[in-house]
Amino acid sequence: MISEDIRTEILRRLGNVETEHSVHILFATESGSRAWGFASPNSDYDVRFIYMREPGWYQAVDLEERRDVIEYPIVDDIDLNGWDVRKALRLFWKSNPTFVEWIQSPLTYVDQSLFRKTALALLPEIYSPEKGIYHYRSMAKTNYRGYLKEPVVPLKKYFYILRPLLAARWIASRGCAAPIEFEKLLTLLHKEPVVLAEVHKLLKQKRGTLELGLAPAVPSLNAFIEAELEGGTVDIPQKSRAPMVVDRLNELFHRVLEECRANNSFNPDAPTVRRLT
Repeated sequence: MISEDIRTEILRRLGNVETEHSVHILFATESGSRAWGFASPNSDYDVRFIYMREPGWYQAVDLEERRDVIEYPIVDDIDLNGWDVRKALRLFWKSNPTFVEWIQSPLTYVDQSLFRKTALALLPEIYSPEKGIYHYRSMAKTNYRGYLKEPVVPLKKYFYILRPLLAARWIASRGCAAPIEFEKLLTLLHKEPVVLAEVHKLLKQKRGTLELGLAPAVPSLNAFIEAELEGGTVDIPQKSRAPMVVDRLNELFHRVLEECRANNSFNPDAPTVRRLT
């Protein structure tokens, strides 16, 4: 849950983003551990957003050289950054896992456009299970080798290995993008009660303390992780790429642009904060 005070401050900052950069925010969500469901009480707020600029910005010879991200330093545990809508759609075309997680986040700050709803509707035909499995297994392998190969380990890193491993298992078994909520992924462990019990034990600790420190490695979790990583070739669901999928993304881009024009979203005198709340 996000407290009302924090939500209000995040909305204020998002309003400032629109004013400072002359953009229109299409949606903004929480990413990271709070969206995944294993945040500590002092975890950062990872606010991610997609924005659109006025139409003329996209009609330029030097468009590819223009900056298409907005980033701010972390202040008071609020980490705020976003992508231009064109960048986001190009990454969506490639099944970028970060974008796919943003649009699926259960914690929303702003959703004032058809963009996110339409992107979610397009997800089944655009998403590549092969790319998703490769990404999550690579993430899990890198984190495991980097953090959990010693007798004493940072316990919180288990979550940054187990989540991608279970996401890869979900994609392999169901042929679709995995949910980002860790609790949903844990349903895959119903036949592995020892592992599930250890995970719930760590979850309780992480949610209730400011930070999990160093502690002896958990043998049952390490054995599970190693078995998953060394399990041989993963069966990747076969999926035909939808024909002309880039046309669907172009259509979405133009629909959002027209929506912004119709709503006078680029009017500098528009009451930004009112639109965001």
